[in-house]
Amino acid sequence: MQTYTYVSKGKFELREKPKPVIMQERDAIVKVTLASICSSDLHIKHGSVPRAVPGITVGHEMVGIVEEVGSAITHVKPGDRVTVNVETFCGECFFCKNGYVNNCINENGGWALGCRIDGGQAEYVRVPFADQGLNKIPKEVTDRQALLVGDVLATGYWVTRISEVTKEDTVLIIGAGPTGICTLLSVMLKHPKRIIVCEKDEERIRFIQEHYPKILTVLPEECVNYVREHSDHGGADVVLEVAGAESSFHLAWECARANAIVTIVALYDKAQSLPLPDMYGKNLTFKTGGVDGCDCEETLKLIAEGKINTEPLITHTYPLSKIEKAYDLFENKRDGVIKVAVECWH
Repeated sequence: MQTYTYVSKGKFELREKPKPVIMQERDAIVKVTLASICSSDLHIKHGSVPRAVPGITVGHEMVGIVEEVGSAITHVKPGDRVTVNVETFCGECFFCKNGYVNNCINENGGWALGCRIDGGQAEYVRVPFADQGLNKIPKEVTDRQALLVGDVLATGYWVTRISEVTKEDTVLIIGAGPTGICTLLSVMLKHPKRIIVCEKDEERIRFIQEHYPKILTVLPEECVNYVREHSDHGGADVVLEVAGAESSFHLAWECARANAIVTIVALYDKAQSLPLPDMYGKNLTFKTGGVDGCDCEETLKLIAEGKINTEPLITHTYPLSKIEKAYDLFENKRDGVIKVAVECWH
């Protein structure tokens, strides 16, 4: 089968590999219909994910059809259309039982697919703990509508949930890439007083203004003053940092009011530091980390009810045979790209 493979730092290749097989009783084999390219794939390509294993098939955001299941699987069966969670998790350890599935202690727990074991930019993928990590797609939801459920929508929904957004809040979202927009869609469900999106890319700003005209937008260099002028208490009540740059990290706490919540969900290329003397007295609450992707059933229900629509984010689609062109487009942010879908099976 065709797979897109991490060869070495800076090098991915389209390679032939054997079709995966059931290895454990809780495995499933999924025939991948659509996959997507994520910024985390680019982090692997550029050597920013040390735990990524050379030789693995990349890709951790996908939908497909269950082809085969292990003997212990009861939640899904062959023929079911499913989303695949970015995380694999056992469901039995302390962290899984408390909803912290990103911290599953199993050797295949957390972000394994497309990082430490073969992922889904391929014709087939083996999913460990499939009874936990596969979610059946409602019949009224298309594959394209469901594609982002397992990763970027899971991230946006999770970061919104832990940020304790209320209807009285001014919420600042820094970054309007795919995860930033999924965060915006999730924040909108909370109906805060106002939402401000900070973004430097003109195409992404136009996308926000076209699809979500009630949302305020601002450039990074104008953000601090703009947020202070458009908030009730001298800064944002909640700041969600989704961009992942050193400048956006600093902007997050600078734009927050005293005693605000600042949630960092971005993945950085290098360590960041808190200038505590400059922050003294702001009494900020910081929340950080990777997504706990345990709300996929809920987000699929919201999609089926028409309350979330991520399909406009998929701006380009390529066949698996042209995935290198898809990566080039996504990495260089050309032609108004937000999210690229890859057709693995027609």
